Amino acid sequence: MKAIVCGAGIAGLAAAGRLHHHGWEVLVVDSAPGPREQGYMIDFFGPGFQALTAMGLLPQLREAASPVDEFRYIDARGRTTVAVGYDRFTKALDGEITSVMRPALERVLREALPGDVGLRYGTTIERIDDDAVELSDGTVLTPDLVVGADGIHSRVRSLVFGGERDDVRPLGMHTGAYVLTDPEMHREVRRQFVLTESLDRQMGFYGIGEDRVAVFAVHRTSDLDLPDDPRRVLRQEYAGLGDLADRALAHCPPSGEVYYDLVAQIDTARWHAGRVALIGDAAHAVSLVAGQGASLGVAGAYVLAERLNRAGTVAEGLADYERLWRPMAGGVQANARDRAADWFVPATTTKLLLRRWGFRAMRLPGLDRILVGPLFPKEHRTVAELVA
Repeated sequence: MKAIVCGAGIAGLAAAGRLHHHGWEVLVVDSAPGPREQGYMIDFFGPGFQALTAMGLLPQLREAASPVDEFRYIDARGRTTVAVGYDRFTKALDGEITSVMRPALERVLREALPGDVGLRYGTTIERIDDDAVELSDGTVLTPDLVVGADGIHSRVRSLVFGGERDDVRPLGMHTGAYVLTDPEMHREVRRQFVLTESLDRQMGFYGIGEDRVAVFAVHRTSDLDLPDDPRRVLRQEYAGLGDLADRALAHCPPSGEVYYDLVAQIDTARWHAGRVALIGDAAHAVSLVAGQGASLGVAGAYVLAERLNRAGTVAEGLADYERLWRPMAGGVQANARDRAADWFVPATTTKLLLRRWGFRAMRLPGLDRILVGPLFPKEHRTVAELVA
């Protein structure tokens, strides 16, 4: 059996590895010229943590992680308004959480691929017909399975399921991320999540080793179009949030080295048609504010491969995957729309203060597990149950 995976990100690499584990001949293509270096720090937990453990990659994940001791907010004067030991989150999730840069997680999955898994950068899918798939380099193939793992702006979804505008549900925010080198700034945020306590916008800073600092930014906006010059927008939107923010903006690299996109969800009617399936953000982007996109990408890829392995036909396996996985992803999406956005980027002083008081209350005995729930919601079914 032959499969083409479009997208060499987290979901696509996880799918490629697991499909190969079950005997598939796999080719991964990606439109980027090489592995992406841009991205932000993520809290990796939940079903993806379970799936990566089942795939035997937990040691590699731990090695790639960036240790965090403390989570804190600062005001415009640089004063800490609330701080919480990161062990509160770790204990509440029974140790099943780690902080890792997105490019580092991709590297773990990429390096775990066997040598006979094909990986072509600078290549994407140009055409999908009933009997053939044509790549942008002119290659025509006849795979048994096509996996669209090519993100929120999925080429596969557009070719098979319709236009992007019909599927994208903007959440009224833009986000950006980049990495800078500043020894002094690194010392200030080393082993910490440091975030600005600000209305309608937020910047975050994480020390990631070798004097480097990962920066992410998110702000509210009704604009559905991406700017031609993200660096200019970042410098305009986040000026005045304090010394750390201003120093980070001064180090902002050229726009071509900045990750920048809409904060949005994908809500498409179907995830599979014929021999084509969507996974990860291409199927169910939950958005930055949900905090589980990478986890759902890995877990969804794992469930897809396991259901295909158990099914009599590709069609049956794809139907089982969507039936089982759609409720899980849909629940995370709903939580992000209903609660997480206001918690993540408060629009009013009242909501900001409620968030501050909530974090302070986490330091009280017994409340940490209760209050971690909205931040790191646990699913009702485990990955093991979904693939049994």
